[in-house]
Amino acid sequence: MTLPMDFQQAFSLLSLLLICIYLFLLRRTGRPSSGGGLPPGPRPLPLLGNILDLGRRPHQALAELTRKYGPVMTLRLGTVATVVVSSRETAREVLQKNDHAMSSRTIPDVVRARGHYKHSLVWLPATAKWKTFRRACSMQILSRQKLESTESLRRKKVDEMLNHLRESAASGRAVDVGQAAFTTVMNLMWNTLFSVDLLNHHEDESGMELKKLLWGMMREGGRPNISDFFPALRWIDLQGARRRMEAYFGRLFEVFDDIVEEKMRARASTDGSPSQACDMLDSLLDLRDSLELSREDINGLLADLVVAGVDTTSTVIEWAMAELLRHPEKMAKARAEMEGVLGRGSEVRESDIQRLPYLQAVVKETLRLFQPFLLPHRVDKEDVEISGFKIPKGTQVLVNLWAMGRDPRVWEDPDRFEPERFMELDIDTKGADFELIPFGSGRRMCPGMPLAHRTVHLILGSLVHSFEWKLGNGERHETVDMTEKLGIVLHKAKQLYAIPTV
Repeated sequence: MTLPMDFQQAFSLLSLLLICIYLFLLRRTGRPSSGGGLPPGPRPLPLLGNILDLGRRPHQALAELTRKYGPVMTLRLGTVATVVVSSRETAREVLQKNDHAMSSRTIPDVVRARGHYKHSLVWLPATAKWKTFRRACSMQILSRQKLESTESLRRKKVDEMLNHLRESAASGRAVDVGQAAFTTVMNLMWNTLFSVDLLNHHEDESGMELKKLLWGMMREGGRPNISDFFPALRWIDLQGARRRMEAYFGRLFEVFDDIVEEKMRARASTDGSPSQACDMLDSLLDLRDSLELSREDINGLLADLVVAGVDTTSTVIEWAMAELLRHPEKMAKARAEMEGVLGRGSEVRESDIQRLPYLQAVVKETLRLFQPFLLPHRVDKEDVEISGFKIPKGTQVLVNLWAMGRDPRVWEDPDRFEPERFMELDIDTKGADFELIPFGSGRRMCPGMPLAHRTVHLILGSLVHSFEWKLGNGERHETVDMTEKLGIVLHKAKQLYAIPTV
């Protein structure tokens, strides 16, 4: 939703064509209305609507507009009517009170590539098929029992990360913290899903193609796309985003097909007994016949888990480390807690997380500060009412988590990194406390939350407990660049380099 140079150039080159098509659309659909009880909002420009109001950091720009127009406001993004909600009260109305009426998604054009949206738990409407997928994830694939049975696979990947960092510590070499987190989360996810290694170690070239593929998919998913602002132009694919995503999905599904075929051969040689299942793919194959899952359905679910899980989890870890390095007293406090609870030189395990309240507070505070938007909802069944305003069927609804996390009515000194606030507040991230809903709430809440919770705390706790850290490249904690860059998630614009010491 940002406006990088290539997007601005595309608009400049195609403006005449768009104006002609816009005039045609007005004859078909009528001029966008600002009446009918819609919430207030900034006046839209002809053709573009409020696209330019988004700026390069839409989460911040919309939070600023909220101060003028209130916590529920209307935008026109191209020809797409959009309502933005930015408070815990309005979020509760969207995700709880009107959960059923707003349970569908606005489908970005890039996920139409290879028909992915038809086989994706993330993008399917709340149909019987979606309910089947959801039940399979919550009760089998991502159940507590399954996650406990795959804990050793994740611990193995964390140990490999720590060994790599010890080599850096021995040479005094600075580490790209975000890259280390990304590689570890990707390896960890691959093992949890498939019980196989993606990369043999952090410098291995064998998995670089797949890493680049995943980065490419995340990049395309985070870029603004004319097709999303002007759906009537979708068939042209003006920026080529869907064509590029077609290639990415094709290559990823080839990788999945090879793994599935090998897994099926291994299961056949041992009678494929469900009792022998040891990873998430085994669970998915056990459910295949009873749930009537096609190969496309299996690939779609696997893509959701890999693409959505890796980037979101690794960026939270990078932001948390950046804040801890900016605030050495917070880092020392987290280390002291772990040494007191676990003992010096011990390893962090997933079962230890509940005994580490300050580590949990660090994660909650990071999630409060560095989440942009929930994935877009859509009013799909009937008109709904939000805070006294009538929201018509077909309207896209965005929940601005960034604005909610920095709401001064809710949070004291909201821009300050202060994990201690969660030592006193009984607030969790499970979707019931609307002050903090990084995984959403209601029926469209992220099903990967239990795995993300374990992964973030395990990796972050291991980084803090196993090493002392100092900033690299001559940087000081007072000058760490915390500039944000919006993609699918909120990235740190400048890489974070730090030196681990034992």
